[in-house]
Amino acid sequence: MTRLMMLLFSMVATTLMGVGIVIALVSGHATLQPILIAAAVGFILALPVSWYIAKQLV
Repeated sequence: MTRLMMLLFSMVATTLMGVGIVIALVSGHATLQPILIAAAVGFILALPVSWYIAKQLV
């Protein structure tokens, strides 16, 4: 399950980080700090999400 989670993590993290960055840019915060925070939140949130998806698939 760990290998599946890591494979899913690469896709889930990219998606969540991208969504967070788009939200930060659309909300009018075009500075570096909100963009980095959104990317970090997406990266951290991707760990439990990818674990949950892998658990459901196995």
